Amino acid sequence: MIMSQVIYSALREEYPDIDIDVLAPSATLSLVTRMPEVNRGILIDQTHGQVGIGYRFRLGAELKKNNYDWAIITPNSLKSAVVPFAADVPLRTGFLGEYRYFLLNDIKLLDKPRLPLMTDRFLALVGKTSAEMIPPRLGVDKESQTAFLARHQLATDKPVIGFCPGAEFGDAKKWPEAHYGALAKQLIDQGYRIWIFGSPADQATGETIVSIAGHDCINLAGETSILEAIDLLAICQTVVANDSGLMHVAAAVGTRVVAIYGSTSPGFTPPISEEAHIVSRTLDCSPCFKRTCPLGHKDCLNKLMPEQVLEQL
Repeated sequence: MIMSQVIYSALREEYPDIDIDVLAPSATLSLVTRMPEVNRGILIDQTHGQVGIGYRFRLGAELKKNNYDWAIITPNSLKSAVVPFAADVPLRTGFLGEYRYFLLNDIKLLDKPRLPLMTDRFLALVGKTSAEMIPPRLGVDKESQTAFLARHQLATDKPVIGFCPGAEFGDAKKWPEAHYGALAKQLIDQGYRIWIFGSPADQATGETIVSIAGHDCINLAGETSILEAIDLLAICQTVVANDSGLMHVAAAVGTRVVAIYGSTSPGFTPPISEEAHIVSRTLDCSPCFKRTCPLGHKDCLNKLMPEQVLEQL
């Protein structure tokens, strides 16, 4: 979702009076409220029983009344192209993929060597190049930020380093908890405070890191909404993160990011920021883009030591 903002910014710059609506699932829908280029977010329900083609045709028929002129479909899946087709949008742009050529009428052919970055590909859908890219930028709600700090009694008397140890994609993206814990302990000894961010699924990981680091390490995983996470990541001096959505959020609020890559590639989905630093290991087997290590050792991350990350801080 964060990287798709380059499309909205490009459109807003070229067509200042355009109305931009974004169709998104509940997990990311609230992000568009912090994107000044977007007029409205529309929920696509992806709960159980709502992922079928029939549901998408019904949603498209409902949206037909909005009389959209142009639909830009960023995923390459068949189902993602159904809603604009059912909404009878006259111009439906997307890359050819997954047997959906009959649902699109402005088909782009994906030249991966020419468009290595995901943001390059998104911009190509609207006829733009990386040279014209406006980096993603999310707004910060200072009142919400202050209220959360007070409600959770979070002190900012010390510089804060944020940790984002989760990755929804899979374990092959996750730097070991023990490494995060060791890094936290070293940073705390240097006078920093650690805030750990993530979803409820990352709470146990956060607790493990806290148990290693000791004092001045606070587990906020599962305690924030995505909007609250945006506001808190903006406070951090630096964020250490796996390749994840929160990594992109941190970059989009202007915070310095140290991004850790294992099975994925910074050559495809890097944090879009001049304040981003990449840490990874060059192995014959990486990037493999697998959810779990196919070789069973995950050396790309297990052998990436805390000291190597600390050097970037």
